[in-house]
Amino acid sequence: MLLITCPFCGPRNESEFVYGGPVKPPRPDPATRDDAEWTEWLTHVPNPVGPVEEQWWHARGCGTWLTIWRDTRSHDIVGAPHDGG
Repeated sequence: MLLITCPFCGPRNESEFVYGGPVKPPRPDPATRDDAEWTEWLTHVPNPVGPVEEQWWHARGCGTWLTIWRDTRSHDIVGAPHDGG
């Protein structure tokens, strides 16, 4: 179980949060991409080994979106959470 530190509520159990997925690069203009590139951007979810920047929503708390760095090998939070807003 992860212990995620909310900047407003302090350390909280991961059961209070909803996983929002990895942070993706900014959304490209679909008019500048061909169909294959656009489909790849919409559907590809990175699954790297090691630190991953992720979004978490404090759904059962203050409602804040956080961005944290979590190591996929150990499930440890390796970067301090910051407000994702």
